[in-house]
Amino acid sequence: MSDLISTMDDKQSEVLEFSNNLLTATLFGEGNRHLKQIEKSLGVTIHSRGNGVVVSAPGQQSLGAAQLLQQLYGLLEKGESIDEAQVEAGIRGVLEGEESLTELFSDGVVLRTPRRTIHPRNPRQADYIRTLSQTTLTIATGPAGTGKTFLAVAAAVVALMEGRVERIVLTRPAVEAGESLGFLPGDLHAKVDPYLRPLYDALNAMLGNEKVEKMVVRGTLEIVPLAYMRGRTLEGAYIILDEAQNATTQQMKMFLTRLGDGAQVVVSGDITQIDLPVNIPSGLVQAVAVLKKVKGISFVHFSEKDVVRHPLVRRIVRAYERAEKNRDRIKQS
Repeated sequence: MSDLISTMDDKQSEVLEFSNNLLTATLFGEGNRHLKQIEKSLGVTIHSRGNGVVVSAPGQQSLGAAQLLQQLYGLLEKGESIDEAQVEAGIRGVLEGEESLTELFSDGVVLRTPRRTIHPRNPRQADYIRTLSQTTLTIATGPAGTGKTFLAVAAAVVALMEGRVERIVLTRPAVEAGESLGFLPGDLHAKVDPYLRPLYDALNAMLGNEKVEKMVVRGTLEIVPLAYMRGRTLEGAYIILDEAQNATTQQMKMFLTRLGDGAQVVVSGDITQIDLPVNIPSGLVQAVAVLKKVKGISFVHFSEKDVVRHPLVRRIVRAYERAEKNRDRIKQS
């Protein structure tokens, strides 16, 4: 599909021809926005002509951009969709090297749920998806926007569809910025629903509202506050503890000992956003320290570089990390 056509004035060009008119239009994006996105980020020039493009840039930069376009077109040929976020993920893959780009589009690290197919958007997410498929207990830490919970929920949905588990159990500590549930209006369901809403949002994106409601009624999906996990043994379930940084050490030990035969557990949280009172240690922080050498447990650590939300989120996370480091230096001086 791609041929090296010329080298002139230190510029190298690649020509690509695509066979499907409709897929090509989707690849280019409305008003060629995807092509412009690639041009701006990779420092290349892309000229579209009919069903093809010519990519030009100094050195080998044109080759990386051309490979990205081929990978994106390959997704469209499989019936998948692409958007600006997917293009941005591919751009980051190009910048990290050909191996990273290929890995992001590999069938071996893809999660196919009923409503969407999910590819990793950076090498760390690819590692995470592989780990989720291979490990009984995975502990994932990192800032907001890195996909810790979303990918875990997707992996749980896939495991249920493939018959590897019988149900999904999602839980969170009902702790938020020091607020007490007793002061919130409504019955118990109304009190805890805001804390569990992000989990519903992820499920709805993959299954649709109607299917999620039916699964709740049948008992194949359970979304509960962490406190309600005490005294239970969960077998044949995919269990996800989200916002685990707000679990106490006692709650964390209680949760981890709920593991039964045929179960898989994911613990995710951001240790920089702990909402527990200052005198109560985080169970997630302790678990990372205590369990790091225990066989059968995998750890995945995300950083601000792995944030896949709006680029501004990445810059916000980075700014807070710098501020935190500055405070630590001042305390030590």
